[in-house]
Formats: sequence, structure tokens, C-alpha cells
Amino acid sequence: MAPRTRLTDVAEQAGVSTATVSRVLNGKPGVAEETRRAVLAALDLLGHERPEKLRARSAGLVGLIVPELTNPVFPAFAQQVETHLADRGFTPLLCTQTPGGVTEDQYIELMVDHHVDGIIFVSGLHADSQADISRYEHLTSLDIPFVTINGTNPRLLVPAFSIDEPCSMEIAVRHLHSLGHRRIGLATGQERYIPTQGKIRGFRRAMKRYCEVDNPPIVNTLFTLEGGRAAAGILLERGCTALVCGSDLMALGAVHQARSRGLEVPTDISVIGFDDSPLFAFTDPPLTTLRQPVETICRAAVTTLLTMIEDGPVPRMEMVFVPELIVRGSTGAAHAAKETP
Repeated sequence: MAPRTRLTDVAEQAGVSTATVSRVLNGKPGVAEETRRAVLAALDLLGHERPEKLRARSAGLVGLIVPELTNPVFPAFAQQVETHLADRGFTPLLCTQTPGGVTEDQYIELMVDHHVDGIIFVSGLHADSQADISRYEHLTSLDIPFVTINGTNPRLLVPAFSIDEPCSMEIAVRHLHSLGHRRIGLATGQERYIPTQGKIRGFRRAMKRYCEVDNPPIVNTLFTLEGGRAAAGILLERGCTALVCGSDLMALGAVHQARSRGLEVPTDISVIGFDDSPLFAFTDPPLTTLRQPVETICRAAVTTLLTMIEDGPVPRMEMVFVPELIVRGSTGAAHAAKETP
């Protein structure tokens, strides 16, 4: 590609002038950092190799451990963490898990061997109330700073960042109640997980407040499409006209289960997901869901971890984020006949 054409393409992609692109590529001063990043992003998106002078030396290595990537919310977390680390000059070491594959403990050992400056755990064993925390205590003994995302464990004296799970259920039940639903069921993950426990507490409290139900139907299963299908089958048998699901994948499974029974969503059954994962706005019907503020969570977690790396330990803290209800086509008004006891 000719240099002039390349400059034009990059300038168009970045939304700047070709003169600005030239200044960035030649390492000239006088370019705002935000503009410089936009030009570098344009280079990457267009598949151009960065000039040698722009390949800055890494400020350090940060480990990032996320669960399997089949749930699209986890790649979203990984991408945002990596973006914020890169903005500060740090290189992420991404480790992903699969059933039967490398364990979290093995990844921790790998990171220790690579002398990482810090670690970010996303929905790891810290979120399992029954898991042994000695692996994390070992990191503390080695003076390796780390933070956790999703599933604040009260036994760990480290900064933690999570969604307000009880509040999320309050928001979901309130929305469904406003549409006339009273027989609402919850399909969520295994009860030993801290986020699940928060969802259950919030769901029961909200159902008592809005629907005057003391023992609402709850099914614990896997945070997967298959888990959603199975849970929805049970909840539909129990007469639910609306379902709140612990993940978007579970919600998609619930929609499939409803349709396999000849039901229409949302005409016959309303479904709410959780996460607002990429692409779920384009399902059929588009999914009403509780959006995790992924970018905000990741920015806070990265900023805190880098403060620990640069300045030393910080007091234990928990930062809780309120999700946003995104109303789309999978929830609708309850039919009066169906809601009659």
C-alpha cells in the first residue's frame, strides 16, 4: 500500500487529518494522548504494523484469569481489562479456563514463575463460597497484588469489584411487576457461588415486596444455554409467566425451551437476561437484560491494581456497581387470564 493511501486510510479511520497521522507515526510532539491512541487503534484495526519507534517498552506484566470464553461477557471483560492496561503501558497475560483444562492454580503458578506485577481475577474461585482461599493467601505472602471482579469474597482482604446482585433482582422484579406479572421464577447458577447467593436474596426480597410471595420458585443450575433450558422447563411447569435468568445464555436457553412448548416470547412468557453480552440485542426477540457496566468495572479494577503495584498495598475495599435494565422485546404485558390464581 502506498504511504499516501495508507495515511489517508488511517486518518479516515481515526477521524483525524493526515498531518496528525504523520506526526504520530514519526513520533513528533504536540499530539494529544487521546488522539495518539486513536491513530494507533486505527493502525491496528486496518492491519498495519506499527513503526518500530512506536513500540513502547512494557511498563510491566499483569496476569488476567477469566473463565471459559463461551459466555460472551467474559471476552468483554478481558477486552476492557486489556485496553485499560495497555493505556497505562502494561502488558496483559491472558489465561482462560475450559472444563478439564488448565486450572486456576496452575495459571497462578505460571504467573508467579513469570514474575507478574499483579493479577486480576474475573469470576474465579474467589466467587465460590466453598473454595479454599489458601491460593490467594499464598499470593499475599509473595507480595503479589491482586484484585477480584464479580463475587466479592468476605474472607479475602483485597479490593473487590462486583455487581449489586440483590439490587439487580429488585430492578428485574419491579419491571415485570409493572407489566402485570405476579408468577415470576428465577433461573440462576449453583447456590455455592457468591453472585448466585446475592441474586437469590434479592429475588426473594423483591418478590415479597412487589408480589407478596414468600417462597418464589427458584431453580439452581448451570450458567449456560442448556442450564437455562432445563430451568425454564421446571419453572414453566410451575406456572410462571415471567422468568429472570442469571445470564444472557440462560435466558436464550429459556426462550428456546418456551418455543419448544409452543409458547411465544413475550406474548406467553417474558424473559429477562443478565449481563447484556455483545450481540444479545440482535436475538429473536431482542433480549431484555440487566447490563453490567463492564467498562466502568474494569477501569476501576485496573486503576486500583496499578496503584497497588506502584504505591504498595491499599485497604480492603468493595466497590459495588448497579446494573442498568435494558428493555427490549423479550418482556411484555402479562395476560390477565394467565395471572388469575
